[in-house]
Amino acid sequence: KMLQLLRDVVPALAYVGVIWSPANPGSTFVFRDTDAAARDLKLRVLSVPIASAADVEPALAAIARAHPGALILNPAVTPNANAEQIGELAIRLRIPSITQLRALMELGLLMSYGAVARDIQRRVPNYVDRILKGAKPADMPVERPTKFELGINMKTAKAIGLTIPQSLLQRADEVIQ
Repeated sequence: KMLQLLRDVVPALAYVGVIWSPANPGSTFVFRDTDAAARDLKLRVLSVPIASAADVEPALAAIARAHPGALILNPAVTPNANAEQIGELAIRLRIPSITQLRALMELGLLMSYGAVARDIQRRVPNYVDRILKGAKPADMPVERPTKFELGINMKTAKAIGLTIPQSLLQRADEVIQ
């Protein structure tokens, strides 16, 4: 979905950078899915792994050299801690960016699209209760999120000289002015 949203703002998108963390199994999984979806959409992918603080500067330099048409930030500890710096680079290079976490979008990335945290948090007590009553976590079904929200940072859009389509603004759950 994030690739589709980027295509909504950059219809001619052909090359996308994906920041992810090989130190985080979830980030690795999301990167693989994003890479496969990008190939299906005939997009080239710049893999930008950031596993530790030592990887941040080389990763940002690689993005600056490659200058992809858009940037995806997959949440993980080290990339999240450097989201503001990543957002500043994206603005300086005039690259649209997206992440799953609204808080990271608020730090300067263009958009966020992710599961509604309140919806996920409401399900946690049920899992904890079942585990405390003896259920084995491995036997419990994995529930995927069903509610998602889209955020758009208009300050960032203005800074990179991007006009957000009205249809996308109307679908947004939050628009930062």
